[in-house]
Amino acid sequence: MPSLRSPSWHALHSRLPHWGLPHWGLPHSQRPRSFLRPLLRRLAPLALLLPLAVQAAPPAARAAADSAPAAASPRDAEARAQDAALLNRITWGATPADLARLRELGAARYLQAQLHPDPRARLPPAVQQRIDALSISRQSADDALAEQRAIRQDAKDAAPGPKQDAQRDARAISRQRADDTATRAFYRALYSPNQLQEQMTWFWMNHFNVYADKNDIGTYIDQYEERAIRPHALGKFRDLLAATLRSPAMLVYLDNTQNAAGHLNENYARELMELHTLGVKGGYTQTDVQELARILTGLGIRNAKGAPKLRPELRGQLVEDGLFIFNPARHDYGDKTFLGHTIRGAGMAEVDQAVDLLARHPATARFVSTKLAVYFMGDAPPASVIDKMAKTFQAQDGDIAATLQTLFASPEFAHSLKAGVFKDPVHYVYSALRLAYADLPPIVNTRPGKAMLRQLGQPLNQRLTPDGYPQAQSDWAGSGQMTARFEVARAIAAGPQAFYREGDDKGPVDLPRMPDLLRADGADGLFAHLSPATRQAIAQAKNPKDANTYLLASPEFMRR
Repeated sequence: MPSLRSPSWHALHSRLPHWGLPHWGLPHSQRPRSFLRPLLRRLAPLALLLPLAVQAAPPAARAAADSAPAAASPRDAEARAQDAALLNRITWGATPADLARLRELGAARYLQAQLHPDPRARLPPAVQQRIDALSISRQSADDALAEQRAIRQDAKDAAPGPKQDAQRDARAISRQRADDTATRAFYRALYSPNQLQEQMTWFWMNHFNVYADKNDIGTYIDQYEERAIRPHALGKFRDLLAATLRSPAMLVYLDNTQNAAGHLNENYARELMELHTLGVKGGYTQTDVQELARILTGLGIRNAKGAPKLRPELRGQLVEDGLFIFNPARHDYGDKTFLGHTIRGAGMAEVDQAVDLLARHPATARFVSTKLAVYFMGDAPPASVIDKMAKTFQAQDGDIAATLQTLFASPEFAHSLKAGVFKDPVHYVYSALRLAYADLPPIVNTRPGKAMLRQLGQPLNQRLTPDGYPQAQSDWAGSGQMTARFEVARAIAAGPQAFYREGDDKGPVDLPRMPDLLRADGADGLFAHLSPATRQAIAQAKNPKDANTYLLASPEFMRR
């Protein structure tokens, strides 16, 4: 077996991006340090991926390389490869079933079905049953928050010890619901037929990022995803923006619950323009920030004491919607000048006017179009495609599906399918799991998969800062990240039982064996662009588990 110091090891790294790990991108334990050396030694079998300058392939290698039908014409092979490339871009990772569905419908019809998802589409019954058993399915966010408040109220006058216990119990509710929200997202990413909707739900959850561990945000993070983000993920941006603005998760996270007339908190107003709509170069001023903060006064979360006491003339201005409240007693009713427009003091109507101005501003069209293009095309999308997307965004009143249609129909996007886009951790983990377990029963235990996302630095709603997880290749292309991905590949390929154990059960699990993925699916176009060296290295694997590990750890699988 070759050493990790062998020419083969260095050859692999010459084929991979030269990764410099950002300090905020991974947990401290995953930063490149001397501690990695023992881990690399454990990963020594993966060095078999690296014989880039090999002699004639042995018979096994030739057999694997010839496993795809040689009779297929170059044109047919290229069409299959293009189908797979498109699927890898608009889904969480292509599978043989996805390819069959695309070829049944044709690329155009398949894409339209993804852009306009069928609300009647269902998850596999076993998966839906597990989602239905989660705490977020059995108890509403309103009731969960009421339970937390009751726990804390009952312990208000207790001794320090019991009071601390009560706080821990209340926080446990928030953590459990946040974890259940991540579980639901995990299942949907792997098994939903509406794959583009799942990608866009994640995209907007990241764009409108909140941190689940702040205060009690975890208690209603499920509501944020289910009511604010998901219904509008492929709809009108204006509706999406308005829904996030009325979400308790957003209002708590960016401190608008502390924003009141005479006591302005500008945090949400600033991020609303800089990160959510106009962008940092969107042409707004500090005065606009202050004026928007005044407009947003009174938006917050309903407290435990019920409706606020209001003067008679303000009672008609009160707005309550679940946990959301607009409290007119906390609102600044003075006139404002925002983005060059005069907004008369009118309570909640001011907020609607501000949302209209932000959602339909040309800077928003360009900022959002740029983020979408980067997400689907990589770090530096051509200005030409962004221009086309921004024009569609404005002409179609912020229609997200129409804007994406313009992107997907562009020659620039078609060209990007050949080059590929580097996978961030969530794309890497989901694509590996979807491919490896496509023909196995639905995963029972999501904890190993969620742990992989934590290990790679991208767990759901755990980004502390409001900018969300970064998307550039350089942000995820570090040596520590690569080492961790090798470990993830090995766990997925060699340790499937972990995904099928109930709870803490350590007993054996009787499952069909995973197939040799390259041999089983190589004719579908899924691996059309594997290099001869990678194919040969996989062929030299001693068993299917090792072969699958090498495939999932290959440089080519790191791109979508």
